[in-house]
Amino acid sequence: MIGIAAAVIALVAVAGTYLYVQKSSPARAAGEGRTKSHSPAAPAPEHVLSITPADGTNGVNGAAEIRVDFSEPLSATSPMPTLAPSIEGAWQRQGNSAVFVPTRGISPRRKVTVHVPAGAAGVQSAAGGQLATPVTAKFRTGKYSKVRLEQLLAQLGYLPLTWAPLTGTAPPLTDARAQLSAAYSPPAGSYTWQSGYPAQLTRLWRPDKPSLILKGAVMAFESDHNLALDGVIGAQVWRAMFRALAAGKMNMHGYTYAVARQKLPETLTVWHNGRVIFHHLANTGIPVSPTAVGTDPVYVRYRHQIMRGRNPDGTKYADPVAWVAYFHAGEAVHYFPRYSYGSEQSLGCVELPYAPAKRIWPYLTFGTLVTVTAP
Repeated sequence: MIGIAAAVIALVAVAGTYLYVQKSSPARAAGEGRTKSHSPAAPAPEHVLSITPADGTNGVNGAAEIRVDFSEPLSATSPMPTLAPSIEGAWQRQGNSAVFVPTRGISPRRKVTVHVPAGAAGVQSAAGGQLATPVTAKFRTGKYSKVRLEQLLAQLGYLPLTWAPLTGTAPPLTDARAQLSAAYSPPAGSYTWQSGYPAQLTRLWRPDKPSLILKGAVMAFESDHNLALDGVIGAQVWRAMFRALAAGKMNMHGYTYAVARQKLPETLTVWHNGRVIFHHLANTGIPVSPTAVGTDPVYVRYRHQIMRGRNPDGTKYADPVAWVAYFHAGEAVHYFPRYSYGSEQSLGCVELPYAPAKRIWPYLTFGTLVTVTAP
């Protein structure tokens, strides 16, 4: 017989038929043993798993995305993290992450704070979970690379070389965000000399390092964009470069290089875009006032000028000259009337007859390198 606690079995006769009837115990009949009801489980709290760039990171690429990874996907109405200072761009939900995509990017050496709000007014998961405490991370962007500016000068035609990436294709010049990213992290690439230039110029080249060729190219770019001609890659040059890229503004002067040869007969030879376009007898400095040997970029130009100074005997001079291109201290390529040309006659300048000086002057633009060889 089944225990009373479980059931009571009775044998009942109905019209000659015996039936077994199971009766509930008093306890079960009173409701004991029923499943108890529970309130809905509270949603799991939200957690920040990581922030990229991580807190304390320096040298960050200012065009890169900012990512906050959560333990649960955010609700469609959840507030998003914030950035200080404010940066143009938009936050996007990507799975369990909130990703900030800058419209263009962040300027160099900038401190940025990522703040993830908490509590009832903070971020919430799709299930309604809240972040218990706010989370912040601070990082700092890096500096623009001079290597990249050199690459861009080549692409815009300010160098006697071409540049191409080692793999893939170069970022489009007019893609502002891609160009900003490359300014922080230059793509690997290689340079190729344009044919026709002499060894005096090719020996001056130092790829990805400071060089006279780079300085002259920067000065040429500065001249085209109304900047001070110091040949220094600074903030103003970078701003002008980004504007030039956006506008697709190339170097319209071509590339020019000049050599003053101080062996008799003395000459001035000029290359433009890899071709010799000028070769003429010229005068350089006398022994007591020699023309400095070396290479320097053109930094001042005049159509006409009264050139003043002192002769070796101490007397003053004030000579009218024309088609003047200064390249080293007070030394310039210019017209000066002489009975002959091709020898040491000047006080340091490179002198030419009037017509040849006028013909070559338009090519001796700002930043043009002039090399003076040893006697």
